[in-house]
Amino acid sequence: MAEEGVKLLGFWASPYALRVHWALKLKGVEYEYLEEDLMSGKKSSLLLQSNPIYKKIPVLVHNGNPVAESLVILEYIDETWKQNPLFPEDPYERAQLRFWAKFADEKCFPAVIKTFSSEGEELEKNVKEAREYLKILDGAVGDRKDNQIDFLDVALAVVGHWANITGEIIGMKLVDEEETPSLVTLFEDVLEAAPFLKECTPEKSRIPVELAGGAGDKVRPADGAGDMSRQPRVDAVSVEDVAASREQPEILLAVVELVQTHGAF
Repeated sequence: MAEEGVKLLGFWASPYALRVHWALKLKGVEYEYLEEDLMSGKKSSLLLQSNPIYKKIPVLVHNGNPVAESLVILEYIDETWKQNPLFPEDPYERAQLRFWAKFADEKCFPAVIKTFSSEGEELEKNVKEAREYLKILDGAVGDRKDNQIDFLDVALAVVGHWANITGEIIGMKLVDEEETPSLVTLFEDVLEAAPFLKECTPEKSRIPVELAGGAGDKVRPADGAGDMSRQPRVDAVSVEDVAASREQPEILLAVVELVQTHGAF
């Protein structure tokens, strides 16, 4: 049963929302999950009321008070529920974690997303840029020695995971075991250290991209959508299918649209 007054508005395939799922699970906080039907472009009134500035997910609503932006939400969760802290006590170490999480969101994620909507020489340029940023980020992950899951693990694991998926879609690796070994394994390392997180983690092999333009009613929350163990019904395609369909730009642009308009990825 959800703790009184704790709700999470998200989208099932969003790495930003997944950060919040993981943080709440690690803290042992029970919450109600509310799936947003982003593929149809229909945002709930609660989302629009809770995040009127950006109108994007994820949003955590605690006792009626909304908190937006995934990294801000993670800090709020850690400060509100003291058990299983995500941040160290040392102020300098906390500042370092915030720096690298911000670097990931401001440099790495945008660079990865740029590769979706480019081709030819522009694609090669964008892939090179993404790899450079991800290599820098990998150094921050690799330098850490503490095996306890913390704020940076939660923030960065999804970056490496989606860089891996993106590379498979565009047919060019963004992360690999030679240049970014820590990012390649971080996602699975977290799931191995905390297996209970798998219940709110979507399968890698499915991505929320419809085969033809116009999402319409193709994505609907499953019955009891508040339970992440029951995924929404999605007319999606596998990573391999999308990679084989790269000449259909509407498929890839749909992903970009989700990012720019809804903050889904």
